Amino acid sequence: MEKRYLRGGEFLITPMEESEIFLREELPAEVLEIGATANRFMREKVVPNIKEIDGHNFELLVSLLKEAGELGLFSIDVPEEYEGLGMDKKTAMYVAEQMGLEASFLTAYAAHTGIGILPLVYFGTKAQKEKYLTKLAYGEMIGAYCLSEPGAGTDAMNIKTKAVLSDDGKSYIINGTKQFITNAGFADMYTVFAKVDGEKFSAFLVEKGTPGLSLGEEEDKMGIRGSSTRQVIFEDVKVPVENLLGEVGQGHKIAFGILNIGRYKLGTVCMGASKEIIGQATKYTNERHQFGLPVSKFGLIREKIAKMAYKTYAIESAIYRTAGLIDNEIEGLDHEDPKVLDAIGEFAIEASITKIMGSEVLSFVVDEGLQMYGGYGYSEEYPMAKVYRDSKINRIFEGTNEINRVLIPAMLAKKAMKKELPLLDFENVIVDEIKSPMKQPRPAKGVLGNEVRYIELAKRVAMFLAGVGMKVFGDKIRKEEELLGVLADLSIGIYAAESAILRTRKLAEMNGEDKVKLHAIATQLYVNEYLGSIPMLAKKALNYMLEGPKLKESALGIKTFMPSYDINEVALQQELAKAIIETEKYPF
Repeated sequence: MEKRYLRGGEFLITPMEESEIFLREELPAEVLEIGATANRFMREKVVPNIKEIDGHNFELLVSLLKEAGELGLFSIDVPEEYEGLGMDKKTAMYVAEQMGLEASFLTAYAAHTGIGILPLVYFGTKAQKEKYLTKLAYGEMIGAYCLSEPGAGTDAMNIKTKAVLSDDGKSYIINGTKQFITNAGFADMYTVFAKVDGEKFSAFLVEKGTPGLSLGEEEDKMGIRGSSTRQVIFEDVKVPVENLLGEVGQGHKIAFGILNIGRYKLGTVCMGASKEIIGQATKYTNERHQFGLPVSKFGLIREKIAKMAYKTYAIESAIYRTAGLIDNEIEGLDHEDPKVLDAIGEFAIEASITKIMGSEVLSFVVDEGLQMYGGYGYSEEYPMAKVYRDSKINRIFEGTNEINRVLIPAMLAKKAMKKELPLLDFENVIVDEIKSPMKQPRPAKGVLGNEVRYIELAKRVAMFLAGVGMKVFGDKIRKEEELLGVLADLSIGIYAAESAILRTRKLAEMNGEDKVKLHAIATQLYVNEYLGSIPMLAKKALNYMLEGPKLKESALGIKTFMPSYDINEVALQQELAKAIIETEKYPF
């Protein structure tokens, strides 16, 4: 019988199964070798030049970008026909993880390999690809992506840049200003979004040096200082009609399709950075002595180390799970088929989840890492001040975390209305289980079997609240952002916790339970933290939506899905921290 894989968002209503998840530990040797090349390049070429890069030495930055291109690090997603590697998304994620070691270079690299190259891969004509793609894939040209404007950031469809067909029909004349454009200062080609005749959202390929194209000054940024960020200004810029990317009026498909890729890649690089910072901060606490002891001997420092690790384990599990789901969806499709973006869009919910969680885990890890350095963490002579400044942008890039939180339940509702997600059927299951608690999920067999049950119950809490919200607000629920935020946070926690559980259980099947003790501890600690947040989130939502007898009835009903989860949290944190302190690195 043909294997059926989960659809986007289906994790919320479907019992978990270990065979469904892809693990980082399953990456083949060929992929590990490519990742090792990327990691070695970052450590040997980029990291030693951090101060030069952050000092706006763009000549050095561009030379390093070109060197990365020569190594093949730009061509992971480029079809072999255009001298690319044509690798799968799991490989792309693993390489992206390695690039997270330095944020300014990463920003330039990610803008080029993602939003700089992929629109051309999926929507370019054969002539456009032959002219530009190989050059972009090997660093002969650097790309930039011009979407945001002074008055249109998150609200991308509100752009004012205008394109008008010339009288002779040979060119589009573009006027407008783009804001916060990464790589603007040294890009050779710009993918520019404009409205044809002020109405039809479209995309164009514009080369550097085109008359009428000019740049603003470099932004003086809080972080990622070594990346180029400028305005790109278009004043009667004539672009050949041959450089229209895709079709007139279809630019939104390019913009939002590429955004989904950008979101899960951003989560990935944040996860890679988190792993690196855990090692750096732990090493420092072993070397730094206070009161005659290494700082790593103190309990509250160990607690920080453990929390940094188990949160990172959860997001790492979710990221490679998502990469596996996407690869299953696009299997059999041509690498440059626009349908690939539709397939990736199937998991837009999971992409938003990994973007939010990856960026917020990194923010947590950086904040705790700086705290572990004490006063030296605040000094620019030590690494934590820079990564603290650099990390903030990730919660703004690729759609702010706030807009992504709103999108998660909105996309779930859209799937339900299109009958792609049987939420109503699951709601009937929930009602039945409230009336008959004996029908509720039982613990699974094997390692973390009890945790399986608790997360299945958490799904019922999330869907119960979603059902109440739809009954109370109907279509107007999309304007109730505080409630949408609750539903998003419940969904994020479910996906991350379930991913960690599935990963650990599958590793136990592969290698034996004795080999996954530390994995199980990390999973239990993350599950414990997430389950602890559920009653507070449920109370916030119910108290807003209901009152009187209906509130009391719903609160009692939902309580059946929130049994107490009891572990020795401190002892497990101590054991996890001990393993990290001994090796001075992320342990998984």
